[in-house]
Amino acid sequence: MSALLEVRDLAVAYGHVEAVQGISFDVHAGEIRTLVGANGAGKSTTLLALSGLVRPKAGSIRFDGEELTKLPTHQIVERGLVQVAEGRAILTTLTVRENLELGAYRRKDRAAIASDMERVLGLFPRLKERLDGLAGNLSGGEQQMLAIGRALLAKPRLLLLDEPSMGLAPIVVQEIFRTLRAINTDGLTIFLVEQNVRQALKIANHGYVLESGRIVLDGSGAALLKEPRVHAAYMGG
Repeated sequence: MSALLEVRDLAVAYGHVEAVQGISFDVHAGEIRTLVGANGAGKSTTLLALSGLVRPKAGSIRFDGEELTKLPTHQIVERGLVQVAEGRAILTTLTVRENLELGAYRRKDRAAIASDMERVLGLFPRLKERLDGLAGNLSGGEQQMLAIGRALLAKPRLLLLDEPSMGLAPIVVQEIFRTLRAINTDGLTIFLVEQNVRQALKIANHGYVLESGRIVLDGSGAALLKEPRVHAAYMGG
């Protein structure tokens, strides 16, 4: 069975620095797959390339059989590849409701948007309590919930997440990851970039370990959790 997302020999450079060096991976429909590694390994650059925010030096990115490397970002989003950016990128001077509505700005199906809004507020009850308050008044964890909710309003077929646990308290991280698992159980495909290797591999069907722009290990999430090299490098031995 062909993958929903197929990445082949992807290379991305910033000037003379090659941040991603010819990596290949797949994401199949219905899965959670994760790309893990240390800060600076090239994880975020990989996501930026998938979303068309940086242009690859070489390689292929195919989504549902269509090549994406020449498409602008808004057309990639229209096809269902939606990213939750590192740092959340919410609009702090708008309300929670307005931020959520921005996720659906290209959609015309008003009844379905209203239904999806209710679903998002069911996933994140704290957002419902703060719906008409300024997004800038939310805690870091609530802002991450808002960023994920906004992405869900774009009706993704594949949700890309860049470091969703960054800067959050452990109890909030657990809540975010439980929600990601629930969203996936409902049928949404997820590709997750994370420095929190243990948490990412716990929920992933399959994982890839990125070091200095190259994939050095891959396997099921369960297998990588038991891999001595992964423990030594990312989980304290």
